[in-house]
Amino acid sequence: MGFTSHMEIALQEARAAAGRGEVPVGAALVDPSGRLVARAGNRTRELSDPTAHAEILAIRAACAAAGSERLPGHALYVTLEPCPACAAVISFARIARLYYGAADPKSGGVAQGPRIFAHPQAHHVPEVYPGIAEAEAEALLKAFFASLRDRPETR
Repeated sequence: MGFTSHMEIALQEARAAAGRGEVPVGAALVDPSGRLVARAGNRTRELSDPTAHAEILAIRAACAAAGSERLPGHALYVTLEPCPACAAVISFARIARLYYGAADPKSGGVAQGPRIFAHPQAHHVPEVYPGIAEAEAEALLKAFFASLRDRPETR
């Protein structure tokens, strides 16, 4: 069985998030057989919930479906490098593989900033594959933030 990327699903979720006025981040979670079990986009503003990041929402849905707080063997695709809080949850859920698109020099927690998985306190360290569909993920983010700067009420 060859590798199949599910980043296009995460990108669809990121585009939908942007359409809702959310920061365009999307996630897709697949089980060990490669079956999509959850997908989500950011909903922090819509839900008035600072934890409603795409990764968290997808992990919550997958855990609920599995009836477990752990998802061993699962792979998470996300369009932006997870923040420190999301990285910790990925570790807690025992996600096997993390694929992400754009790096996040300002708020990332995997390859930037606190590098959560590098800490000895990390409960579990997934395999990490950065740069998957990086250019498209980065373009979505840049266009979103440029549109915010162009609004008269934000000047």
